[in-house]
Amino acid sequence: MNRNFITAIALATIMSACGNGKSAHQEDETLKNNPLMKESTLPYGAPDFGAIKDSDFKPALEAGINEKLAEIEAIANSDEEPTFENTLVALEKSGQMLNRVYGVFGMLTGANTNPELQAVEEEMAPKMAGLNNAIYLNDKLFERVKAVYDQLGELNLDAESRRLVEVYYEKFELAGANLSSDAKEKMRKLNEEEALLSAQYANRLLAAAKKGALKVEDRAMLDGLSDSEIDALKQEEDGKTVYVLPLHNTTQHPMLASLHNRETRKQLFEHSLLRAQRGDENDTRDIIKRIALIRAEQAQLMGFENYAEWNLKDQMAKTPEAANNFMVELVPATVAKAEKEAEEIQKVIEQKGGDFELEPWDWNYYSEMVRKAKYDLDESEIKPYFEMNSVLENGVFYTASKLYGIRFEERHDIPVYSDDMRVFELFNEDGSAIGLFYTDFYKRDNKSGGAWMSEIVGQSKLLGHKPVIYNVCNFKKPAEGEPALISYDDVTTMFHEFGHALHGLLADQTYPSLAGTNVARDFVELPSQINEHWALYPEVFNNYAVHYETGEPMPKELVDKVVKASKFNQGYALAEVLAAAGLDMQWHIISPDHKIEDVDAFEKQALDNINLNLEQIPPRYRSSYFLHLWGHGYAASYYAYLWAEMLDNDAYAWFEENGGLTRENGQRFRELILSRGNTEDFNKMFLEFRGSEPDIKPMLKHRGLL
Repeated sequence: MNRNFITAIALATIMSACGNGKSAHQEDETLKNNPLMKESTLPYGAPDFGAIKDSDFKPALEAGINEKLAEIEAIANSDEEPTFENTLVALEKSGQMLNRVYGVFGMLTGANTNPELQAVEEEMAPKMAGLNNAIYLNDKLFERVKAVYDQLGELNLDAESRRLVEVYYEKFELAGANLSSDAKEKMRKLNEEEALLSAQYANRLLAAAKKGALKVEDRAMLDGLSDSEIDALKQEEDGKTVYVLPLHNTTQHPMLASLHNRETRKQLFEHSLLRAQRGDENDTRDIIKRIALIRAEQAQLMGFENYAEWNLKDQMAKTPEAANNFMVELVPATVAKAEKEAEEIQKVIEQKGGDFELEPWDWNYYSEMVRKAKYDLDESEIKPYFEMNSVLENGVFYTASKLYGIRFEERHDIPVYSDDMRVFELFNEDGSAIGLFYTDFYKRDNKSGGAWMSEIVGQSKLLGHKPVIYNVCNFKKPAEGEPALISYDDVTTMFHEFGHALHGLLADQTYPSLAGTNVARDFVELPSQINEHWALYPEVFNNYAVHYETGEPMPKELVDKVVKASKFNQGYALAEVLAAAGLDMQWHIISPDHKIEDVDAFEKQALDNINLNLEQIPPRYRSSYFLHLWGHGYAASYYAYLWAEMLDNDAYAWFEENGGLTRENGQRFRELILSRGNTEDFNKMFLEFRGSEPDIKPMLKHRGLL
């Protein structure tokens, strides 16, 4: 079975070589000269982007898959009695070349892609799924893992090694290792089809977002934006000037808060809402229907009622009922607060002479007026104090230094793929090296929407690897010579993503599978979301929030306004996230018999089911552009942001109770949470840090719902 798979991939490689007219000798020479085929000699194994070509990825990925498959076969077919070392440790050591190549490939396809890389991505997706099948649906390999698992009580293993055995056994079980041969074959095909469709979805969505940008010819239609903001949108097309407003990954767009012209706001909102459902080549709805059905069929094969039940078995929530009950508790207070906010906004519309009912494209514009009236706060008034590099170095890095003793040194000798990037080397207080950290903050047409953290090299004492981590954002790039002034939302995004980076950078595991962010979805957001809290911590805020021209700190009265305003509009903010999380869960509790003919109709009914079909508050993501669900591994898990919000607010309450931003407190959080990875049960891990079970009250208080 697995040998046939190896043969199929080898044949595909040979056919590819024949197709391009190269001899076997030429292919060998090409691979030999491929920089991805050998370990980088740069510090920490950082990739040499100056030497890597797009054409290097496909042969390197195929070679990496073949090597990994050969290693898996050797482990599975070993004549030796299964032991922890020759089975579990051997699995952890396998696939090092593939991991190295795929780390770089994933970075580029997410943040700096092009048609050649997208084609490789779609071609490799089913092969990567096939590799996963060859591991987790391999009868002989599972027998060896099970043999070690069954001996756990007799083996003298340390706690992390025991956890590795338990995690692998659960992975095999949840992947279908106990299925019949026929069911395994069905699962293989479904896995590979889903992987291909997910890659196609991501590529369609990127194209849809680019094509869906709003183009405005009349500069006056952009009244409300600053001259520098408008100039940054200016492009020449067919000999005339147009202003291109690129879409963001979310339904709402930051510029809706500033644009005076209601028709422009409406057009921008509708471009965002309909980006991937215009009936053209970038429409994602047919892919969504098939992926949802595939997942339902996978769950049925596994003996679960639905995909959510299957997917949540290894999460903190454990069941979709627990996740849904948690969200249901939040809905009444959220909707009530959002309704009050809507009433306030409607009054402002009428006071301004508006003879219309509040619509979604009006909310941010008029809520900004409400905020100004209630808190006398204007976004344009505070932006000059949020210069992007100051926020990074004097805010994000400063906090990490105060809490965890980290020292940052910028490296200018590490190759990058874009001039927008920066690279930093991190050190502990004793001078020992931690790893490398890349930033890529500006929006580009060839970059996926949103913000994220990932790794090129994961931490592992077994492999002798220190982490190489990156953060990607989509902040608007300023016009040439202008400072990068960002919103307060962008500030919190930077703190959030670096929280994820810390989880990877401060990992301290032997085994790569358990290191850093390789944790449950509803736990992984704890380090990122707790890091957001420090953005408003007085000592931190005063250190980074300085005027980009004068260097003067933000005046106290303005700081007070920012702090008070941080709780503004929380009914809306929570409602749009709850709607998205509920929509996600509704997609993943369907049965294989639930034939979805119309994605829009399904979405409407789904929102009705959870009492969040709010006319003025659309979900943060609609199904057609919900990349978290269909391309980024958050299927039946988007609730995790809210679950982790409960954890992060409760954990931050501990900091407040124990002196706040201190080195001692940071070290405790580092030792009990950030450095632990997946080395023990997550509920136990949180309990050890907090001293009690998670309490939802700090979250409700933070949101202004208490």
